[in-house]
Amino acid sequence: MKKNLAIKIIMIIAIILVIVGICYVSYGIIQKLIKKYPNPIATIEVEGYGTIKVELYPDQAPNTVANFIALANRGFYNGLTFHRTIPGFMIQGGDKNGDGTGSPTLDDLLGNGDTSEYSIEGEMIANNYTKNKIKMKEGVIAMARSDYTGISSSLTEESYNSAGSQFFIMHKDNESLNGLYTGFGKVIEGMDVVDAIANVEVTYRTEDLAEGEEAPKDEDGNALTADMPINKPVITSITVETFGANYGMPDTVEPFNYYNYLMQLYGSSLN
Repeated sequence: MKKNLAIKIIMIIAIILVIVGICYVSYGIIQKLIKKYPNPIATIEVEGYGTIKVELYPDQAPNTVANFIALANRGFYNGLTFHRTIPGFMIQGGDKNGDGTGSPTLDDLLGNGDTSEYSIEGEMIANNYTKNKIKMKEGVIAMARSDYTGISSSLTEESYNSAGSQFFIMHKDNESLNGLYTGFGKVIEGMDVVDAIANVEVTYRTEDLAEGEEAPKDEDGNALTADMPINKPVITSITVETFGANYGMPDTVEPFNYYNYLMQLYGSSLN
């Protein structure tokens, strides 16, 4: 009798411990699900200019934010430059080639030795992504992308899904860009630094001019619509404080190869 009672007591205690354990684990899972983390803060240090702090918006552009954080935390942006600056418009950086032609590789993102270039899909209204309501206001950070519609008007999807590592920060409002580019954050500190970078002395990019061609000038002898800094501002580092949140790795897509497209296009027209 006493033995049976002892067994029952032990079983009851065991059941209680199991229930307590399940409740503890469940509580932890629920807390993770309902816990609201502060938005991540990116700190952009620019040599000789100062610090820009940007609040990122993962609720608006989660994959874009994940991509930016992953690249930043691997040190991808350290030592790169702002290669395009237009006062009253924006400053653009994050290109590994320093001239607007570079794309990141899977190795840059994952450190896996894979040198294949990658892109991410655009999280903006024009690309049928309706969750992103960010407008291109002063201080907004957005992803730069290619525009292949000059080759063919049918290449809108390829254009919208061509972002990689390059980003731009709006110097002033520009409504014409609303919904066409993926905004994913906004400057909360350091707009004076953005202003200083936007107003650096610029020249023409050599790829914009034919061989031997001189840059056009106004009546005062100043170059018109030049946008490449003579001395490109250097990004010392970009670090992101995530406050303990894990944003994971972004979903990537194979980038559009417009050289192959042109070869196929002109090759078929010749046959």
